[in-house]
Amino acid sequence: MEQKWDGKTKGSLWGYKFFIYAIRFLGVRFAYFFCIGVSGYFLLFSRKPRRALISFYQKGLGYTKWQATKATARNLYLFGQTLIDRIALKTPRKKIFSFRFNNEEALIQMNEAGKGGFLFSAHVGNWENAGNLLGERITLKISILMLDAEVQKIKAYLEDSTGKSQYQLIPIKDDLSHLILIHQALKRNELIALHADRTTPGQKNFRLPFLNGFAEFPAGPFIMAHKFKVPLTFVYAVKSGSTHYELSATDPLTMFESPEKIAEIYVKRLEEQVKASPTQWFNFFEYYVD
Repeated sequence: MEQKWDGKTKGSLWGYKFFIYAIRFLGVRFAYFFCIGVSGYFLLFSRKPRRALISFYQKGLGYTKWQATKATARNLYLFGQTLIDRIALKTPRKKIFSFRFNNEEALIQMNEAGKGGFLFSAHVGNWENAGNLLGERITLKISILMLDAEVQKIKAYLEDSTGKSQYQLIPIKDDLSHLILIHQALKRNELIALHADRTTPGQKNFRLPFLNGFAEFPAGPFIMAHKFKVPLTFVYAVKSGSTHYELSATDPLTMFESPEKIAEIYVKRLEEQVKASPTQWFNFFEYYVD
Protein backbone atom coordinates (compact mmCIF):
# COMPACT_ATOMS: atom_id res chain seq x y z
CA MET A 1 0.00 0.00 0.00
CA GLU A 2 1.35 3.40 -0.89
CA GLN A 3 2.02 5.35 2.30
CA LYS A 4 0.66 8.89 2.12
CA TRP A 5 1.30 10.02 5.70
CA ASP A 6 4.71 11.39 6.68
CA GLY A 7 4.10 12.02 10.38
CA LYS A 8 4.57 15.79 10.09
CA THR A 9 2.40 18.59 11.34
CA LYS A 10 0.93 20.58 8.47
CA GLY A 11 0.74 24.36 8.38
CA SER A 12 3.10 27.29 8.26
CA LEU A 13 4.91 29.01 11.11
CA TRP A 14 3.00 32.22 10.27
CA GLY A 15 -0.29 30.40 10.70
CA TYR A 16 0.69 29.13 14.14
CA LYS A 17 1.83 32.61 15.18
CA PHE A 18 -1.50 34.09 14.09
CA PHE A 19 -3.58 31.58 16.03
CA ILE A 20 -1.45 31.86 19.16
CA TYR A 21 -1.94 35.65 19.02
CA ALA A 22 -5.68 35.28 18.41
CA ILE A 23 -6.13 32.84 21.28
CA ARG A 24 -4.16 34.94 23.75
CA PHE A 25 -5.62 38.34 22.99
CA LEU A 26 -8.99 37.69 21.30
CA GLY A 27 -10.10 34.38 22.74
CA VAL A 28 -10.68 30.80 21.66
CA ARG A 29 -14.07 31.42 20.08
CA PHE A 30 -12.65 34.15 17.86
CA ALA A 31 -10.01 31.69 16.69
CA TYR A 32 -12.79 29.17 15.99
CA PHE A 33 -14.59 31.76 13.88
CA PHE A 34 -11.49 32.48 11.80
CA CYS A 35 -11.00 28.73 11.43
CA ILE A 36 -14.16 28.59 9.31
CA GLY A 37 -12.32 30.32 6.47
CA VAL A 38 -9.20 28.19 6.88
CA SER A 39 -11.15 24.92 6.81
CA GLY A 40 -13.13 26.18 3.83
CA TYR A 41 -9.89 26.85 1.98
CA PHE A 42 -8.67 23.30 2.62
CA LEU A 43 -12.03 21.88 1.58
CA LEU A 44 -11.83 23.68 -1.77
CA PHE A 45 -8.14 23.40 -2.58
CA SER A 46 -6.68 20.35 -0.77
CA ARG A 47 -7.88 17.80 -3.25
CA LYS A 48 -6.20 14.64 -1.92
CA PRO A 49 -7.38 14.97 1.71
CA ARG A 50 -10.89 15.94 0.51
CA ARG A 51 -11.12 12.92 -1.80
CA ALA A 52 -9.73 10.59 0.86
CA LEU A 53 -12.28 11.71 3.46
CA ILE A 54 -15.22 11.56 1.04
CA SER A 55 -14.13 8.07 -0.02
CA PHE A 56 -13.82 6.96 3.59
CA TYR A 57 -17.30 8.17 4.50
CA GLN A 58 -18.85 6.57 1.44
CA LYS A 59 -17.14 3.19 1.78
CA GLY A 60 -16.72 2.94 5.53
CA LEU A 61 -20.01 4.42 6.70
CA GLY A 62 -22.23 4.10 3.63
CA TYR A 63 -22.80 7.85 3.16
CA THR A 64 -24.11 9.31 -0.06
CA LYS A 65 -21.80 11.66 -1.95
CA TRP A 66 -23.62 14.69 -0.52
CA GLN A 67 -23.58 13.31 3.04
CA ALA A 68 -19.88 12.51 2.69
CA THR A 69 -19.10 16.02 1.42
CA LYS A 70 -20.94 17.64 4.34
CA ALA A 71 -19.15 15.34 6.79
CA THR A 72 -15.81 16.24 5.21
CA ALA A 73 -16.48 19.96 5.63
CA ARG A 74 -17.43 19.43 9.27
CA ASN A 75 -14.37 17.20 9.77
CA LEU A 76 -11.93 19.85 8.53
CA TYR A 77 -13.51 22.51 10.73
CA LEU A 78 -13.38 20.31 13.84
CA PHE A 79 -9.79 19.38 13.06
CA GLY A 80 -8.92 23.06 13.04
CA GLN A 81 -10.69 23.46 16.38
CA THR A 82 -8.70 20.63 17.97
CA LEU A 83 -5.45 22.27 16.85
CA ILE A 84 -6.61 25.55 18.38
CA ASP A 85 -7.52 23.66 21.57
CA ARG A 86 -4.05 22.09 21.58
CA ILE A 87 -2.56 25.58 21.87
CA ALA A 88 -5.22 27.06 24.16
CA LEU A 89 -4.89 24.24 26.71
CA LYS A 90 -1.31 25.35 27.38
CA THR A 91 -2.36 28.96 28.09
CA PRO A 92 -4.55 30.69 30.72
CA ARG A 93 -7.45 30.18 28.28
CA LYS A 94 -7.52 26.56 29.49
CA LYS A 95 -10.07 27.51 32.14
CA ILE A 96 -12.91 27.75 29.60
CA PHE A 97 -12.64 24.02 28.78
CA SER A 98 -14.54 21.28 30.55
CA PHE A 99 -14.54 17.51 30.26
CA ARG A 100 -16.26 14.35 31.44
CA PHE A 101 -14.30 11.12 31.84
CA ASN A 102 -16.19 7.88 31.28
CA ASN A 103 -14.49 5.08 33.28
CA GLU A 104 -11.72 7.22 34.72
CA GLU A 105 -11.37 4.46 37.31
CA ALA A 106 -9.62 2.30 34.71
CA LEU A 107 -6.63 4.67 34.59
CA ILE A 108 -6.63 5.15 38.34
CA GLN A 109 -6.49 1.38 38.84
CA MET A 110 -3.66 1.05 36.32
CA ASN A 111 -1.68 3.77 38.04
CA GLU A 112 -2.22 2.27 41.48
CA ALA A 113 -1.26 -1.24 40.30
CA GLY A 114 2.36 -0.07 40.04
CA LYS A 115 3.17 -1.91 36.81
CA GLY A 116 2.78 0.95 34.36
CA GLY A 117 0.59 0.35 31.34
CA PHE A 118 -0.32 1.20 27.75
CA LEU A 119 -2.97 3.66 26.59
CA PHE A 120 -3.82 2.85 22.96
CA SER A 121 -5.72 5.48 20.97
CA ALA A 122 -6.18 6.60 17.35
CA HIS A 123 -6.54 9.74 15.27
CA VAL A 124 -10.17 10.15 16.32
CA GLY A 125 -10.58 13.27 18.41
CA ASN A 126 -7.37 14.28 20.18
CA TRP A 127 -5.92 12.37 23.13
CA GLU A 128 -3.09 14.90 23.48
CA ASN A 129 -5.70 17.46 24.46
CA ALA A 130 -7.02 15.01 27.03
CA GLY A 131 -3.54 14.76 28.54
CA ASN A 132 -3.38 18.53 28.90
CA LEU A 133 -6.87 18.59 30.41
CA LEU A 134 -6.12 15.90 32.97
CA GLY A 135 -2.95 17.50 34.31
CA GLU A 136 -2.21 15.84 37.62
CA ARG A 137 -5.75 14.49 38.11
CA ILE A 138 -4.53 10.91 37.67
CA THR A 139 -0.77 11.07 37.23
CA LEU A 140 1.87 13.32 35.71
CA LYS A 141 3.80 10.21 34.69
CA ILE A 142 2.41 9.86 31.17
CA SER A 143 4.68 9.45 28.15
CA ILE A 144 3.57 9.56 24.52
CA LEU A 145 5.24 7.33 21.97
CA MET A 146 5.24 9.03 18.57
CA LEU A 147 7.15 9.81 15.41
CA ASP A 148 8.99 12.99 16.33
CA ALA A 149 8.69 14.36 12.82
CA GLU A 150 7.03 17.69 13.46
CA VAL A 151 8.72 20.58 11.72
CA GLN A 152 11.33 21.62 14.30
CA LYS A 153 10.83 25.36 13.73
CA ILE A 154 7.12 25.11 14.45
CA LYS A 155 7.62 22.79 17.42
CA ALA A 156 10.20 25.09 18.99
CA TYR A 157 7.94 28.13 18.48
CA LEU A 158 4.97 26.38 20.09
CA GLU A 159 7.03 25.40 23.14
CA ASP A 160 8.48 28.89 23.51
CA SER A 161 5.06 30.53 23.12
CA THR A 162 2.76 28.20 25.04
CA GLY A 163 4.99 26.00 27.18
CA LYS A 164 5.53 22.28 27.02
CA SER A 165 2.73 19.72 27.33
CA GLN A 166 1.89 17.80 30.47
CA TYR A 167 3.49 14.63 29.12
CA GLN A 168 6.91 13.31 28.18
CA LEU A 169 7.82 12.32 24.63
CA ILE A 170 9.38 9.01 23.60
CA PRO A 171 10.43 9.34 19.94
CA ILE A 172 10.29 6.23 17.77
CA LYS A 173 13.76 5.50 16.38
CA ASP A 174 14.93 3.19 13.58
CA ASP A 175 17.48 1.65 15.97
CA LEU A 176 14.62 0.55 18.29
CA SER A 177 16.14 2.46 21.20
CA HIS A 178 12.63 3.56 22.09
CA LEU A 179 11.97 0.04 23.40
CA ILE A 180 14.60 0.59 26.09
CA LEU A 181 12.97 3.90 27.06
CA ILE A 182 9.55 2.21 27.19
CA HIS A 183 10.92 -0.55 29.43
CA GLN A 184 12.46 2.02 31.76
CA ALA A 185 9.25 4.07 31.84
CA LEU A 186 7.15 1.03 32.73
CA LYS A 187 9.57 0.18 35.53
CA ARG A 188 8.87 3.67 36.89
CA ASN A 189 5.12 2.90 36.80
CA GLU A 190 4.50 5.30 33.91
CA LEU A 191 1.62 5.12 31.45
CA ILE A 192 2.64 4.98 27.78
CA ALA A 193 0.16 6.48 25.30
CA LEU A 194 0.32 5.85 21.56
CA HIS A 195 -1.76 5.79 18.40
CA ALA A 196 -2.07 2.47 16.60
CA ASP A 197 -4.06 3.37 13.50
CA ARG A 198 -1.39 4.58 11.02
CA THR A 199 1.26 2.61 9.17
CA THR A 200 4.68 3.78 8.03
CA PRO A 201 6.88 2.36 5.23
CA GLY A 202 8.85 -0.79 5.91
CA GLN A 203 6.99 -1.93 9.01
CA LYS A 204 5.03 -5.11 9.56
CA ASN A 205 1.26 -4.62 9.34
CA PHE A 206 -1.89 -6.52 10.19
CA ARG A 207 -4.60 -6.48 7.50
CA LEU A 208 -7.94 -6.47 9.31
CA PRO A 209 -11.61 -5.86 8.51
CA PHE A 210 -12.55 -2.29 9.40
CA LEU A 211 -16.08 -0.95 8.99
CA ASN A 212 -17.05 -1.97 5.43
CA GLY A 213 -13.60 -2.73 4.06
CA PHE A 214 -10.08 -3.81 4.97
CA ALA A 215 -7.32 -1.62 6.36
CA GLU A 216 -3.74 -2.11 7.51
CA PHE A 217 -2.69 -1.45 11.09
CA PRO A 218 0.89 -1.36 12.39
CA ALA A 219 1.82 -4.64 14.07
CA GLY A 220 4.49 -3.04 16.26
CA PRO A 221 2.24 -1.61 19.01
CA PHE A 222 0.38 -4.90 19.44
CA ILE A 223 3.56 -6.98 19.44
CA MET A 224 4.99 -4.62 22.03
CA ALA A 225 1.89 -4.87 24.24
CA HIS A 226 2.04 -8.67 24.03
CA LYS A 227 5.74 -8.68 24.92
CA PHE A 228 5.61 -6.35 27.95
CA LYS A 229 2.39 -7.83 29.36
CA VAL A 230 1.36 -4.78 31.38
CA PRO A 231 -2.26 -3.55 31.59
CA LEU A 232 -3.64 -2.10 28.37
CA THR A 233 -6.65 0.16 27.83
CA PHE A 234 -8.11 1.90 24.78
CA VAL A 235 -8.65 5.63 25.32
CA TYR A 236 -10.29 8.41 23.33
CA ALA A 237 -11.05 12.12 23.73
CA VAL A 238 -13.58 13.73 21.39
CA LYS A 239 -15.14 17.17 21.30
CA SER A 240 -18.74 17.40 22.46
CA GLY A 241 -19.83 20.99 22.27
CA SER A 242 -17.69 24.02 21.64
CA THR A 243 -15.24 23.71 24.53
CA HIS A 244 -16.20 20.39 26.11
CA TYR A 245 -14.43 17.05 25.73
CA GLU A 246 -15.75 13.54 26.36
CA LEU A 247 -12.96 11.22 27.51
CA SER A 248 -13.27 7.45 27.71
CA ALA A 249 -11.22 4.41 28.69
CA THR A 250 -12.02 0.71 28.43
CA ASP A 251 -11.50 -1.72 31.29
CA PRO A 252 -7.81 -2.75 31.19
CA LEU A 253 -6.78 -5.90 29.37
CA THR A 254 -4.38 -8.10 31.32
CA MET A 255 -4.51 -11.37 29.36
CA PHE A 256 -2.78 -11.40 25.98
CA GLU A 257 -3.51 -14.35 23.69
CA SER A 258 -1.52 -12.94 20.76
CA PRO A 259 -0.63 -9.62 19.10
CA GLU A 260 -3.22 -10.34 16.41
CA LYS A 261 -5.96 -10.82 19.00
CA ILE A 262 -5.09 -7.50 20.69
CA ALA A 263 -5.25 -5.82 17.27
CA GLU A 264 -8.69 -7.30 16.57
CA ILE A 265 -10.04 -6.00 19.90
CA TYR A 266 -8.48 -2.58 19.21
CA VAL A 267 -10.06 -2.35 15.74
CA LYS A 268 -13.48 -3.32 17.08
CA ARG A 269 -13.30 -0.52 19.64
CA LEU A 270 -12.05 1.88 16.96
CA GLU A 271 -15.07 1.06 14.80
CA GLU A 272 -17.39 1.91 17.69
CA GLN A 273 -15.63 5.23 18.26
CA VAL A 274 -15.69 6.23 14.58
CA LYS A 275 -19.40 5.46 14.34
CA ALA A 276 -20.03 7.56 17.45
CA SER A 277 -17.89 10.51 16.27
CA PRO A 278 -17.58 10.19 12.47
CA THR A 279 -16.60 13.81 11.80
CA GLN A 280 -13.65 13.56 14.16
CA TRP A 281 -11.86 10.94 12.04
CA PHE A 282 -8.59 12.77 11.34
CA ASN A 283 -6.83 10.52 8.84
CA PHE A 284 -6.51 12.50 5.61
CA PHE A 285 -5.28 9.84 3.23
CA GLU A 286 -6.72 6.77 1.48
CA TYR A 287 -7.27 4.38 4.34
CA TYR A 288 -8.63 1.22 2.77
CA VAL A 289 -6.58 -1.44 1.01
CA ASP A 290 -7.77 -3.68 -1.80
